[in-house]
Amino acid sequence: MAEQKIIDGKAVGEDVVARVKELTAELVAAGGAKPGLAVVIVGEDPASQVYVASKSKKAKECGFHSVQHTLAADTPEDDVVALVERLNADPAIHGILVQLPLPGHIDSARVVQSVSPKKDVDGFHFINVGKLGTGELETAFVPCTPAGSMLLIERARGKDLSGLNAVVVGRSNIVGKPMANLLLAANCTVTIAHSRTRDLPALARTADILVAAVGRPEMVKGDWVKPGATVIDVGINRIDAPEKGEGKTRLVGDVEFAEAHKNASAITPVPGGVGPMTIAMLMANTLISASLAAGRPRPSF
Repeated sequence: MAEQKIIDGKAVGEDVVARVKELTAELVAAGGAKPGLAVVIVGEDPASQVYVASKSKKAKECGFHSVQHTLAADTPEDDVVALVERLNADPAIHGILVQLPLPGHIDSARVVQSVSPKKDVDGFHFINVGKLGTGELETAFVPCTPAGSMLLIERARGKDLSGLNAVVVGRSNIVGKPMANLLLAANCTVTIAHSRTRDLPALARTADILVAAVGRPEMVKGDWVKPGATVIDVGINRIDAPEKGEGKTRLVGDVEFAEAHKNASAITPVPGGVGPMTIAMLMANTLISASLAAGRPRPSF
């Protein structure tokens, strides 16, 4: 059995943020504009409010120009698009983040695709999706969660992943598909599994790298994990925790951590694994955008 390692996403995220701060200071000292991040939030969804507050706080900590536009829940779709277009044209803004989900009357796809690909720090614009899908990683913005997950895999296994079997459980546009493309670009043999996959446990057991991104609490069981595998758990699920008292809850991932930990050589916990990486990569993408706008080389992380 390989020595078990819990991958500390918080520590790796802090490393990324420290580098962002350092490069931001260099950029500004060299006469470049301070990286600008604009967050657009429509309505009062409490979870979105929490996410947005943490993103704004982290941006300020990095020395960014941070702007938040909070719109009423009943704001017409055209008004949201018009705001995005104003931000596209604003040279002080390098990253535009539209907080999802948007209210039901708004076509999220139209709003997301109205963000300039050069300011699309979420990596959701079809131009960035297409670049990632065709291996143009040098010029793409990669979605933050898969980008962060990839850094954690490299920290655990080294940069050379050639020939390893990777299984990604989940096929979302936000995590599953971009994750598979990143692993392909790193020369892994990649399988994407999902709700229609036959004999998922047997498939998962072939994985040297197992990424779980399905949004179902503890769906991936410990005996699905090949001994020595690296397990990246993207899930964040809140479940009842009667042992903590009545009405209490706790966070768990998509992987049954206690059992999987026995087989894995490296595994991310929930919380404290992929979560902190998502916000760190958002800061990294915003800095990349500002560096490119200033005509400087693209920083790597």
